[in-house]
Amino acid sequence: MSAVLPFSAVVGQDDAKLALLLAAKEPLLGGVLLRGDKGSAKTTLARSLAALLPGNAPFVELPLGATEDRVIGSIDLASLLRDGTPTVRQGLLAAADGGVLYVDEINLLADHLIDSLLDVAVSGLNRIERDGVTHQHRARFVLIGSMNPEEGELRPQLLDRFGFAVDVKASVSPIERSLAVRRRMAFDRGEVDHRYADHDQMLRNRLASEAVAVVPDSVVDTACSLAIAVGAEGLRADLMLCRGAAAHAAWAGRDVANDDDVRAVAGFVLAHRRRRSPLEPPGISQQELDDAFDEAARNRPTSHDGPHAPDPSDGSTRTDPDVDSDPRAGTDSDADEEPTDFDESFAQPNPPTRPADQPAPVGAPPTFITGSRRFAPTGRRNTNESPRGRFLRGKIPDARNPIVDASSVAVVDTAAALAERRAVEGRGANPSSGEPATTRSATSVQMGDLRVAVRTGTTGNLVILCVDASGSMGATQRMSVAKGAVLGLLTDAYQRRDRVALVTFSGDGASLILRPTASIEIAQARMAELPTGGTSPIAEGLDEAFRLAAGSSGDQALQPLVVVVTDGRATGSADAVERSRTSARRFAEHGIPCVVIDAESDHIALGLAGDLAELMGAPCLGLDQLVDGSLERTIRLRLA
Repeated sequence: MSAVLPFSAVVGQDDAKLALLLAAKEPLLGGVLLRGDKGSAKTTLARSLAALLPGNAPFVELPLGATEDRVIGSIDLASLLRDGTPTVRQGLLAAADGGVLYVDEINLLADHLIDSLLDVAVSGLNRIERDGVTHQHRARFVLIGSMNPEEGELRPQLLDRFGFAVDVKASVSPIERSLAVRRRMAFDRGEVDHRYADHDQMLRNRLASEAVAVVPDSVVDTACSLAIAVGAEGLRADLMLCRGAAAHAAWAGRDVANDDDVRAVAGFVLAHRRRRSPLEPPGISQQELDDAFDEAARNRPTSHDGPHAPDPSDGSTRTDPDVDSDPRAGTDSDADEEPTDFDESFAQPNPPTRPADQPAPVGAPPTFITGSRRFAPTGRRNTNESPRGRFLRGKIPDARNPIVDASSVAVVDTAAALAERRAVEGRGANPSSGEPATTRSATSVQMGDLRVAVRTGTTGNLVILCVDASGSMGATQRMSVAKGAVLGLLTDAYQRRDRVALVTFSGDGASLILRPTASIEIAQARMAELPTGGTSPIAEGLDEAFRLAAGSSGDQALQPLVVVVTDGRATGSADAVERSRTSARRFAEHGIPCVVIDAESDHIALGLAGDLAELMGAPCLGLDQLVDGSLERTIRLRLA
């Protein structure tokens, strides 16, 4: 039985198939990003593509927790310590040479690693520079990244570097879903239809062809005018449109690209590059593309200063009679008795305080004022020591920086410590013994020789809004303020590597309305309806917020900031107030930064929210003290 489901046996996903085949045909496109839900065949397509590539092409899957050394390459520690000579241990990029490098959940990968992957995908060369050792090797592969938009977006700078991006969705047609399941079950039983194997062989032959196509000036004009029409920034969209058109023409067996080739790849190139507001969903509709083509046709330049390539409109375009001009044609068999025409098988705590009457120094950041205390923004977005990230220096291991595995070792620093000890022990050898020093303890690595690698990485933030949704006065305003803050913070959360969560409390307990996310689309859906009413169980709300904050130091290594919006009136049980005070103290005890927004609206102020803030070690602001009346801007000052 074949180890991989044939590419042609995958039902539907025509756009994804075409994009993958063209990227395999033209390495300079720099990779394909597949955006879609779980179970939409993204991984299956990536594996199947590798089986179409010439030779015994490898399929390498990059694990989310992979270190920079594992991905790019590093110094071979065992060889260095044994022989004293630094040699290179190649990483996953070398293993992927000639095949497919697949990165699932690429949006959760560290930015500097994504940058490296994209650089190598285009250049075909990987350069390893570690501790004074430089090595370069070939690494030509098709880069395929996949992501679930619910987990947050890629930063725009990285998104733009993918040549193609395709939305991949599971079919909602019962017929197509049934067909997909039947094909998969037949494959699992070892029943592979020979027609799929035959069709895959045809695709394999076309990929192996060295045919290329030129792009005439008139087609370049169309591509550039189209990129301008959709508001694409920079020239990468224009270039990818032209490269994609050339690959599409060559795939169809033509040696000159035309405007139809541009149209065929426009959605792949422009969907992730068009100008859109943060609240707009990603992608581009067919109507938007049609309108952009109309505008491009009106604005296309009519003269040039340089030589012209043949214009396909003058009849010079050659069509290979043996290859259908539609690259999707012939991708499945009409003999399938099932309802398909085979088209689907194509191709930190608060800062120190100062007296209220003491003026802030010149150039100091804005302050929050509450009672007799001032709180400056924490300024917590820093480059900090991290178990992952770029190598900074080597040091003697300690409790804070232990050696947990081979990737934790600072190779050159360890080798230097070993060499120094060998020299010392060599000088102390007893010549009369006749035993050379190198046969003694100097030949083995001891714990005292090891040096740990200290790395540096930028930490993002986890903003947790904990909002009183009880039926007390002003509930609607509280929810409106919270919703606006969440959506505002998410407009650039993917750029800042931040996440936002929303907890509400009312009635019998607390609800996690929005799990930590960087996705505006998810937030809009989850916050479409925010019910209010009932009692105010503040303790339960604070406990849920504390759970999220305490767990924020996982893989994402996020710094928490808890923002509590309440009037501080705990109700619902006889001990509600005391329990809320106990829950509040935990934040101060664990040094979790917080801000309390006093939503009290009664004429007679009880100041209960201020008491709660005091226990949390947090500033307390009234709604009238928000920066420019905006909770979002107030929070941003804390994150500045």
